[in-house]
Amino acid sequence: MGLRQLEKMRFHAFGYKRLGLVAAGLAVVALGGLLLASYLIPADAVRDAIKAEIREATGFETIIAGPISVSLFPSSSITFGAVQLRGDGQDPALYSERLIARLRLIPLIMGRIEAADITLVEPRLDLVTDARGNSNWSSLADKLATALKPRAAGGQRVVSFSEIRITKGTLVVRDDAQGLLETLSDIDGALAWPAISKTFGATARFLWRLETFEASLTLNDLLAALLGERSGVKLRLAGKPFKFAFDGALSHKPAMKLEGAVAADGPSLREALAWAGRPALPGTSGFGPFALKAQTNLVGHQVSLSPMNVELDGNSAEGVLAFALERRPRVQGTLAAETIDFTPYTSAAQALRSREKDWSRVPLDLEALDGLDLDVRLSAGRVLIGNARLGRTAAAATLQGGRLTLTVGESLAFGGVLKGAVGVARTANGAELKSELQFANVDVESSFTELFGIRRLEGKGSLALALSATGESMMTLTRNLNGSVSLAAEKGAMNGLNVEQLLRRLERRPLSGGGDFRSGRTPYEKLTIKLKIVQGTAAVEDVNLEGPAVRLAINGSANIPARDLDLKGVASLTSSASGTGFELPFVVQGPWDDPIMLPDPQILIRRSGAAAPLLDAVRDRNTRDAVRSAIEQLARPPDAGAAPVARPNVR
Repeated sequence: MGLRQLEKMRFHAFGYKRLGLVAAGLAVVALGGLLLASYLIPADAVRDAIKAEIREATGFETIIAGPISVSLFPSSSITFGAVQLRGDGQDPALYSERLIARLRLIPLIMGRIEAADITLVEPRLDLVTDARGNSNWSSLADKLATALKPRAAGGQRVVSFSEIRITKGTLVVRDDAQGLLETLSDIDGALAWPAISKTFGATARFLWRLETFEASLTLNDLLAALLGERSGVKLRLAGKPFKFAFDGALSHKPAMKLEGAVAADGPSLREALAWAGRPALPGTSGFGPFALKAQTNLVGHQVSLSPMNVELDGNSAEGVLAFALERRPRVQGTLAAETIDFTPYTSAAQALRSREKDWSRVPLDLEALDGLDLDVRLSAGRVLIGNARLGRTAAAATLQGGRLTLTVGESLAFGGVLKGAVGVARTANGAELKSELQFANVDVESSFTELFGIRRLEGKGSLALALSATGESMMTLTRNLNGSVSLAAEKGAMNGLNVEQLLRRLERRPLSGGGDFRSGRTPYEKLTIKLKIVQGTAAVEDVNLEGPAVRLAINGSANIPARDLDLKGVASLTSSASGTGFELPFVVQGPWDDPIMLPDPQILIRRSGAAAPLLDAVRDRNTRDAVRSAIEQLARPPDAGAAPVARPNVR
């Protein structure tokens, strides 16, 4: 290594050493300046300076009721206790347990007090709107706008904080006109206070109804927003119940106006509504994942979403919705979808039966019908409800005063056309149900299976239902059920009953027993049924079946709460081997989805030449009962088991 290189290294080392000495000297000077400033600048002067900066930056007066402390290390700051921000003659706009102002270093060394940023510890902010629509922040917003105007006009000095931080804050929003009270707690956030730029930004994390949310807000022009003029706005809100985003513009003169794109989604609408304090939705399934995208326009308390796309449980629809954000919200609109699947919501209907053979006794909960008015038109190319497949459907749902009505203008259902209405209302005694439905030219088997759980009829026909009931549970509703049911069908069959086979067997051998005839079917050309329902009992006014080989006429009743039948009828062959015709009275008893049909034993014995004298020989009551029991055993089908048996009198 040469002499010149050694000299160069000594020079650089000396230079670095000199720079280090200079830096150390500056640090000593700064420290000395801070120490000197702490002694030369009185605490009252620091307090007044910070108060003046807050007033100039925000327009709010600062009242300090607690102690004041100054800290120089590790950073220069001053802490005030029990701080209030208020306008002239106003209640406190904001109260904070502590206000910490971090001071700018260079101005402090030079003997000036300037706040670099402010931290509010455990602040509380109340936003109150009275019943007449007056807000406690109206005048405060005007003062804030006045404080910001010099910046827009290019004032001499811009008073600004690089940031205002909030720790463990609380925000209370109360609107007496709407009956609204919301509290956000444990707020940790930051505000980017505008200086030369017009933009205002805020981010926060807080607790809202026991759920943690993160939010961000950006205003393109804070001054314009405070003055009620148009300003761009972006809002993001994300938590477990839902996520929400808005990107548009707002103004509030002469009235609040908001327009732009809105999007919202969440994993469960049922849980989101429960979080919002809404009444529980019926059933245990459905109302899961949801999403909404729309162009929104809010003017005052009126909100419109148009166009709008909404998704729920895999269903997707487009249309227009309008909301009236009043004490009792109102929703109106029109929705259209290619396919709507109501299957996820059938658990509410299935819950109406506690067991396979019984109705539920659990009290009906219709609280969800309160607190909202609804008028929505719905159209779909296809509707799925369990195993039912409906075609093109136009319907309307209205909810007013706790009464929900679903009106079907027209639906291609069960191979025919469905029209009518179904309504449910919440009453002091539970629920009130009403329905008037007309099924024209429908498939009888599929409609009866879906509506009544009866799988015994085939054919095409028209069905009319007019029913009403009141009660606190589904069991009570069935006991109080009133109305009428009528069916006119043709070219079908009764499944599980081979009446012709039974009649021809008994015509030849009256005492041969019923045999196993329940695996067959009885074709018919025409079938009419008319029922009148009073207090849960359906009286048969007219049941007639006319087939190629047999005819049936039935009367009696059906117990709807017990779901069983007690019918009597007469079956006859249209062509008989004897040439004189063969008629046989019979009874139908048992559950309506699996009844037992038994012929009248007296008729069978009278047709038997050998056994007929027994009827005249039996006079004593005890003997008559014993013989009657034996007769019934003869007439009972082999697989009837312990099913209920008709007991006609033997005389």
